[in-house]
Amino acid sequence: MGKMLKVKNSGEGNRKPKINITTRGPSRKEVIISMAKTNAELIINLAHIHISNVNKCLKNSQSDIVTDFICVTNNGIIITINKPANMLDLSTIKKYLKSIENVNSDLIKGPHLSKFKLYMKIIGLPYKTD
Repeated sequence: MGKMLKVKNSGEGNRKPKINITTRGPSRKEVIISMAKTNAELIINLAHIHISNVNKCLKNSQSDIVTDFICVTNNGIIITINKPANMLDLSTIKKYLKSIENVNSDLIKGPHLSKFKLYMKIIGLPYKTD
């Protein structure tokens, strides 16, 4: 059996860097659509149908983007796609969502891509100055 040694780090000297990893935020592969909660619930109840219909609309517009799934947020829905979308793709998704029966199209705002990025922040690196 191997021995386990406990290493006690002192407050000074060579310290290991402390690494903080941010929590996962939205990526550029997520289309965020702000809308009323009632609209979001109507869309989520039949999400599998809406995903396939959005994919058909995107294919008809000669896009190579594919939607994977839809999830609800506090102020709308997030549609996850296979790669970042352009403005034509966003308008195609918006047109489809506004054409869904029983959805109040006035309460659907324009879709947009997230502006957040994932990053890792390293703090507490010891360094020497001469």
